[in-house]
Amino acid sequence: MGLPLATRLKPSQLRLVRSIHDTGKLQLAAEAVNMTQPSASRLLADIEAEVGGALFDRQPRGMTATALGEAFVRHAQVILAELESLAAEVGSLQSGKAGGVRVGSVTGPAVSALLPALMKVRRIAPDIQPTIEVAPSAELMRGLEEGRFDFIIARISPDSDARAYQAYPGRTEEVAFLVREGHPLAGGRVSLQAALEYDFLIQEPGSPIRLAFEQAFLENRIAMPERITNSSSLLIALSLVGQSDTIATQTHEVAQMLSGIGTGLTTLDLDTAISVPPFLVIHARKRKLTSVAQRLLDEVLRHL
Repeated sequence: MGLPLATRLKPSQLRLVRSIHDTGKLQLAAEAVNMTQPSASRLLADIEAEVGGALFDRQPRGMTATALGEAFVRHAQVILAELESLAAEVGSLQSGKAGGVRVGSVTGPAVSALLPALMKVRRIAPDIQPTIEVAPSAELMRGLEEGRFDFIIARISPDSDARAYQAYPGRTEEVAFLVREGHPLAGGRVSLQAALEYDFLIQEPGSPIRLAFEQAFLENRIAMPERITNSSSLLIALSLVGQSDTIATQTHEVAQMLSGIGTGLTTLDLDTAISVPPFLVIHARKRKLTSVAQRLLDEVLRHL
């Protein structure tokens, strides 16, 4: 009986397949992994022989992954992320440096918990090398599944297997209405009905803030605003709100930060509380955290 596939595959093979998937070109992939194109072609043929099928469709305009190829790449990304994490931690231990940590977060807790925790850890371990990505929960969950993050601060996607993750409870977030200073509604108590007269900039449909916003209007039997721009971008919010009477939805922490740094923005005094379900601090059960990642996670929990 032959050896299992997992014992026959090498990291160099995984890197080549990942690179072909990312570039769509065998020559570019070969260059990325420091191989000649003929060597890469032979290695890919060997891999496909091992797995028993084509990983890529060869087309004049490039190479696209087959269903088998997509499955191979998905697992290869996790394996390579684990190997890279191992190499980084070994190097950290050998050199005495703190090492790297990769964290993803939705916007609110990134401001209120992650950054203060990072500054606290930096005072103890000044050589820490953090990578922080701010994105919607669905994107962060995909990154965690692929091994791109040590842990994330987000909400578990409905289609994710919650049993695969260790999750720590966070806080419920409140939604604020962000406007420019001088907005007609600024300075007084504001109802949802009164806000309907203005354009809104709201996160995309299905996002937690959007769902909480829609629920508030439904519970108060008020029609949804008719003029809505969909975007989660803070840059777009700053630009659009600063130049018009548009109202932007943000978490309270983010809105307070933006209105307190000389942006010319402020928040409306709403007569209705709009709450977003609590976020969670999440990491994969099967992947042990590095010491520096665990230290930062513990500090984040202390700031919640």
